[in-house]
Parts: sequence; structure tokens; C-alpha cells
Amino acid sequence: MDFLLLRINLWNQKTRVEKIPEKTLRKFLGGRGLGAYLALKEIPPGADPLGPENRLYILTGPLTGTAAIETGRYHVVGKSPLTGILGDANSGGQFGPWLRFAGYDGIVLEGVSEEPVWISIIDGEVKFHDARELWGKGVIFTEKVIREKVGITSSSLGSVLSIGPAGENLSKIAAIMNDMYRAAGRTGLGAVLGSKKVKAIFVYGRRRIELYDKAKFNEKAKEYAKKILEHPISQSLHKYGTAVLVNIINEHGAFPTKNWTRGTFEKAYEISGEYLAEKYLKARKGCWGCSIRCSRVAEVKSGPYRTPVSEGPEYETIWANGANTMIGSMEALIKINYLLNDMGLDTISFGNTAAVLMELYEKAQKGELPEDKAKKLLSLLEDIEPTWGNADAVIHLVWRAAHRDGIGYYVAEGAARLAEEFGCPDCAVHVRGLELPAYDPRAINSMALSYATSNRGGCHLRAYSVSFDVLGVPNKFDPLQVDIEKVKLVKFQQDYFSVIDSLVVCKFNTFADAPEMYVDLLKYAMGWEDLTVDELLTIGERIYNTERLFAVREGTGYKDTLPKRLLEEPLPDGPAKGKTAKEALEKYLPEYYKIRGWEDGKPTPETLKRLGLEEFIYIVS
Repeated sequence: MDFLLLRINLWNQKTRVEKIPEKTLRKFLGGRGLGAYLALKEIPPGADPLGPENRLYILTGPLTGTAAIETGRYHVVGKSPLTGILGDANSGGQFGPWLRFAGYDGIVLEGVSEEPVWISIIDGEVKFHDARELWGKGVIFTEKVIREKVGITSSSLGSVLSIGPAGENLSKIAAIMNDMYRAAGRTGLGAVLGSKKVKAIFVYGRRRIELYDKAKFNEKAKEYAKKILEHPISQSLHKYGTAVLVNIINEHGAFPTKNWTRGTFEKAYEISGEYLAEKYLKARKGCWGCSIRCSRVAEVKSGPYRTPVSEGPEYETIWANGANTMIGSMEALIKINYLLNDMGLDTISFGNTAAVLMELYEKAQKGELPEDKAKKLLSLLEDIEPTWGNADAVIHLVWRAAHRDGIGYYVAEGAARLAEEFGCPDCAVHVRGLELPAYDPRAINSMALSYATSNRGGCHLRAYSVSFDVLGVPNKFDPLQVDIEKVKLVKFQQDYFSVIDSLVVCKFNTFADAPEMYVDLLKYAMGWEDLTVDELLTIGERIYNTERLFAVREGTGYKDTLPKRLLEEPLPDGPAKGKTAKEALEKYLPEYYKIRGWEDGKPTPETLKRLGLEEFIYIVS
């Protein structure tokens, strides 16, 4: 089956279809990998992330929308306004499969529209629509209106991708949303869509996905689905959702609390997956083609945090806006999650940024900020009092951040810029400008390497070493012990997850599967009968190096380190009391560079030659 890119020129509303050569697919697969390769070739060095030279790649992969389990995902790639290097984000729901069914395997948005538009793609036909009446509206309203306009109101038919006011107002922590509650959240790519004045894209169609050997593919897909569904982690995710991790990570002292100044939260159970299931769960929901159904459907029926039936919140959202800000109310977190989705904000980045604001406010009250900075901060807050645990303040902050109103202007810039603006840069916990997720590397030391070497910045989805340091998959390690064997596993996960994000499938598969599964599925999907596990992992390694090359070319974002708070401030509580991440990172990083074939964060020419990336050697020469 041909892999077709729909290139949309927003200047003149012209489109063209490009077929990706099979040899390129064999090197980069699709999704994240193909996006990284195209971005490195097509986005000029030094391009303004919010300018017309940036491009946005919305991509599926060779397994998206097939009978293989958990294939309802898509990947977005572009230069990040938050980090200034290559940004990408991944989302589930239904958009990826419906994009393929609509006739295309990916979309490339080029240039800038003169006026706000939304785009419909139905059975291959592309139409542009005036979006001025939708500009300024939330995601939920936008999706409902668009479905009414195209005459396909059933949520199970077609899919809408959109941005909220945050993306329109170019918030650097804006998400791209789909199916109302699903988010390609990280790296601020919602602002890129907003800069191009694209409010939404609707996709629907009846194109069939051709497979090289459909019978054998379906046979293997069924076999692997059974194995994945029977795995204990899959069953836990079904029962309690991703928030099943709250109590587990809290017990390990790795649950960042009060803006990363502690590792445990006394109200952890009250914001856990178990508590959510007991008190507020209405249903379980899965992405297209998924039987795990890890997503929660929740409702708060009455009271100050009354929230209609909606999806979420997930583990990361609960942590970032809960323990990290000291909010211990599940009802408040359900409300905050709903508002963040509707405004189109990355819940991880927002929660971290809100926690930074709380710390800044506390320091201003104590006279620990420069006088001029404290005065400016307090004047911008107006009626908001961002004290620790103040859920009402965070709720007001969501709207202000999305609209860049008052202090919201700086919150919309993300944690690093907010902290810098008000005189406490070390208050922001980030890597390469991207706020960290919910695992403290002082208590899970393999995450020190995972975070520091993540190409897109602070991320647990480049290498989820929690799997072996905490969950025992594939083998259990002591999370506090420095063990060089962990370096090999981090590098393996980075390469393997690059493949997973390029196929594009869900990472929850990786708890139960192995690369051999995808070798089989690609053989029967694409006809690559000579594909091996070694080649598949080399594809992942090639993708990882391509992403790193983007940062090297930009001259920034390739130094691998962690924020001062994690390197120099010991945890004051929990099993990791007295620990920092400094020793682990110092011991892991040299070994990592050795097995990666990198020098000081840069791939060597020899590594690029080995990976077939000769065309980019000029970047490191």
C-alpha cells in the first residue's frame, strides 16, 4: 500500500499528494521517525517555530488502523516553540485511523493561512472552511459545531483534531487536541497550529488499508493481542487506569511534591486511581482498536467542582496539578483536567508551571525575590492567590493562561520562562525547556539518564525506565542503586520506543511484547520478509540520532544534564531521603555516550555513516 502525504499550502489553499518511497519507509517507518527525517530536511536552520517557515507534520504509521491491538494513535512533529528544537507529541483516540481511512497517511501543513480556517478531508476530498466564528471557542464546542456542519454527528464516525484558545494565543504549552479529550500535548505544538491559523481538521472516509498478507497479519495480531491483554499490567490499567501508579510511585518516594521539593504526598490515596474508581468513575474507554480501555470517564455531580461526564484525568495530569501543587482533591482535579482539555493546554506543562508560580508567590511573600520582580508578580496576580493547595486559584489560572491575561501571559510561556522572568530560574524543573513528568530521578535513578538524554526535553516516554526500576519489566532493579546495566536498557528503550512511535502504536504494548512481534507484523503488513530484530532496532537508533541532529544543527538543546534542584538538593523524605541525581548521571552518561557513539552529546561522523545518515554528516563535521 502506498504511503501518501497530503501537503497543504495554507498561503494559497493548494494541495498536492506525495508518495513516500518504500526505501524511506524502511529507514524511518512513519510517524515520529518520518517526521524527524522530513523536519531535518525541510525546516530551515534557525526558523521561527511560530513563523511561516516551520512545518507541522501530522503522521500515522504502517500499523495505524489495522487489526493489531492499540493502533489508534498518530504522531505530530514540528519545531517546538517551547524548546526551540525538534518537538513532537503523540495522541490516541480515533484521529490516526480515520486519517488513513480518509485517504492519506499523513498531513504536512506549510505556510500560514490569511484567516482562521478549518479543514475537512472526506474520502480524499479536501475543503477549506471559514473558522472565524470558532476562533476563541473551546475544544468541546468546536468539535460539536464541526460535526454538525459536516453532517456526521456520531462520535464513532470520523474524528476532529483541534486547538483551543491556548493554541490560538500562541501559548508555548498549548496542546493539539482530538476527540475532545485526547491530547498531543507535549512541546507546545498547539501554538504552531495556532500560528498557521488552523483551528481544526475533520477526517472521515472508507479507504481500506491494504496488507501484504492479510490472513497471516490478522492471525499474528490476534495472537499478540491475547498476550498483551493477559499481562498483569494491562489488567491493572483496565481496572484503575494510568493513575494506578499514584500509590506505587508515592511509596517509592518518587512522587514529586510541592514543585519537586519533596518525594511523597500525604494525600496520595485521595488522588489515586483506586479512589477515582471508587468515587467518580462512570465508565472505561479505549482508543480505536484497543481492548485495555485505560481511559477513565468521570463525573462530579455537584458542588463547587461540578464537572460533566468527560474523559480523564490521567496519572500525569493528577500528579502535575495535584501533588506538585499540593492539591489533594480528586473533584478539583477532574474539574481542572476538563478545563485544561477544553482550553487546549498540556496538562503536564501547565501543572509544573502552576507549581512554579506558587513557589514564586511564596518567595515574594517572604522577601526572597528581587524587589522589582516581586512587585511585578503581585501586581499581575490581581485577585488570584496562588498558595499551595489552592485549587480555585489553579482553576482561574487555566483561563488566564489560555487567554494570556495578566499573570496568564507568563504562565502561557511555560515553567522555565516564568521562573526566569521573576528572578528564580532554578525554581523550574525542566530539561531543554520541557517540564518534567511525574517520576523523581533522585528516587528512581535510571530516570536521571532517561530525562537528561531525551531528545525532546523532559520526557518519560523516550525511555520509561520506571518499567525495570519499579515495575520489574523485564527484570527488577534497585531504583536507588547505580548499576551500569541500566544504561544499556535505557538506550534499548529509546531505540525501541522510537520504533513504537513510528509504527504508530501504544507504548502500553511494550510491557508484554517484544520487538519480534513487530518484525512479524511488518513482514505481513509491508512485505518486508527479510526484516530482522536487529534491523528494526537499528531503525529506532537511526530515528533517535536524526532527532539529536536537529538540536545539534540549531546549536542548542544537545547538552545532556538535569536541573540544579535534582542534582544538588537531596530529597528530604521517603525511601530516597538524602539522595540527589548527581552521582547516577555522572556515572551513567559516559557509558551512554560510549554505546551510542556520541561525543559530548553529538553523534560522531562514524555513527552517522553506520546508520545510513551520510547526508547529514555536515551537521557534525
